[in-house]
Amino acid sequence: MWRLTGSHDLACDLRQSLLSTGGNHAKWREMDSAAMEMHQVKYFLATAAELNFTKAAERCNVSQPSLTRAIKQLEEEFGGDLFRRERPQVQLTDLGERMLPLMKQIYDSALGARSLASAIKSKEVGSLKLALSHSLDLDILVPHIRELRQLFANLQLRILRGSAADILELLKKGEVELAVASELDEQWERLDRWPLFSESLQLLVGSRHCLASRSRVDMADLRQESILQSSRGDRAQEIVSVLRTNNIDAGDSGDIHLQHDVITMVEAGLGVAIVPPSTSMSNALVRLKINDVDSRRTVYIYGVAGRQRSAVASAILTMLRAADWSRYEN
Repeated sequence: MWRLTGSHDLACDLRQSLLSTGGNHAKWREMDSAAMEMHQVKYFLATAAELNFTKAAERCNVSQPSLTRAIKQLEEEFGGDLFRRERPQVQLTDLGERMLPLMKQIYDSALGARSLASAIKSKEVGSLKLALSHSLDLDILVPHIRELRQLFANLQLRILRGSAADILELLKKGEVELAVASELDEQWERLDRWPLFSESLQLLVGSRHCLASRSRVDMADLRQESILQSSRGDRAQEIVSVLRTNNIDAGDSGDIHLQHDVITMVEAGLGVAIVPPSTSMSNALVRLKINDVDSRRTVYIYGVAGRQRSAVASAILTMLRAADWSRYEN
């Protein structure tokens, strides 16, 4: 039996959804003390997918009366109809639409927890296929990979790099289970995503640079600088736009293939770079805030809805979503 109160975040989300669809505090208190069983969640998701009670029952390998009864019990706990009964099909109500993503999250989390517990108990050899955007440093994942190695013996890890388009294609083809990237250019109805952190652009200079003693700079301070950037960065065009908006000739900026090489050149005193805070750097470099530049990106972890995840993928998904990313937010 899975209790609604077993997850504080999910409970809060469900409560908010109920209140925003006409629920009340009394109903929430009533529901908060009730137990919601996993088979009810499974039956709800099957019915939402099939929009037909008979087909949903066949999909779950139960009788239709059993499935209908479970859905009715769930509706009583939620205090409202989840489906409009319209023969031969059913349709989700507003409450049902709001509950759908949360119920998917509940079900996926439960399956992931079971899979992880089973893997740890059997000392399973873990395997993870993960995609990472060119513009993100592997350093942001290293602590979590280290923790995975403690959970899974002989962890087999495959990390692929790519642009936004590459990452979406890898997810579609099933060549990776999860991906970490900022906004993907194309929408896909099966794409699940969870935000990790949002960050603003900063200026990166060498510790001996004339600007290094300052905490902030204006864009006007960069007009005489050689500005280096990676052609693979997902913000390259955005940075060029910011420069041009501030009357800085972006055509004179250095164009380098890899972000790592940009950092190396800044360390050597060959220019400055505009980068997000999650970019790794040595003690020979200094980060400065840029005034009057309101440009933020959100970094997400992506997965594919409805696709079974391995125990390792479920574990790192949980780790990344629970991690403290505030060092990049500031």
